[in-house]
Amino acid sequence: MSKIAYDPTKDKFARWIRRSRFLRTMFYKTLDLFFLRSWYVRSALRRYYRKQFSKLSKWEILDAGSGFGQYDRFILRSFSNAQIHALDIKEDYLDDCRYYFKKDIGDGRIRFGQVDLVTDELPSESYDLALCVDVLEHIEEDVAVMTRIRKALRPGGVFIMHSPSHYSEEDAGEDEFFVYEHARAGYSKQDLSEKLAKSGLEPVSLHYSYGKWGHRAWVMLIKIPMLWFTRFGMITLLWLPFYYLLTLLPGVTLMWLDRKGDNERGTGILGIARRPA
Repeated sequence: MSKIAYDPTKDKFARWIRRSRFLRTMFYKTLDLFFLRSWYVRSALRRYYRKQFSKLSKWEILDAGSGFGQYDRFILRSFSNAQIHALDIKEDYLDDCRYYFKKDIGDGRIRFGQVDLVTDELPSESYDLALCVDVLEHIEEDVAVMTRIRKALRPGGVFIMHSPSHYSEEDAGEDEFFVYEHARAGYSKQDLSEKLAKSGLEPVSLHYSYGKWGHRAWVMLIKIPMLWFTRFGMITLLWLPFYYLLTLLPGVTLMWLDRKGDNERGTGILGIARRPA
């Protein structure tokens, strides 16, 4: 099987949905349904909102590496007191988000900025929560980025991140694809805990995602269709609806089982940490 690079594939999807609010909304909903990491991140956001941030008049959130703005949409529509500062290095992604979120920008609920997390400083002690989803694995200087995020959090502020785990490397054989844009294969619990502590963050919870059930769902719902797109191109769209008619319900059930379990290992990792008060 041929290799797949996620970034060029994502860029293609971005071009297709660039100026269609309907297609972009459907794209967001598809990401939330098909990608198990979104299940984990949204659950963590809900949990900490109820636990710590629901009574704030203004819940200030940093989205470090906002990408398509998937989690920004979820946050704005789920938490009425949320205000977001969304940062990304890709100006075209930011422009697309500014178009889609223009009403929220006008209401003062979200603003976007181009930032290199490796070199640019962030506003000091300005946020109650920082989100960093599938970003750190791309960055060699990950501890430096975590340190900047820690400084940007207020004392007691929460950091939620998701990344591939070190087990993801075992899933990449010579005949299978692997995301070779990454600076590292992924994190172990020990490695991530040590790096969070080194950056001045206090690890609260480390949980492997995409365990036995979640990984099978990912192969079924994501990996196989992406391989088809790589090999056959747009003609894949002709049979993809029939494929998902057979696989969507089993795949969603497997992801639900993954979320409910305590995975001993998995190809993803969800990390939650806190800036000491």
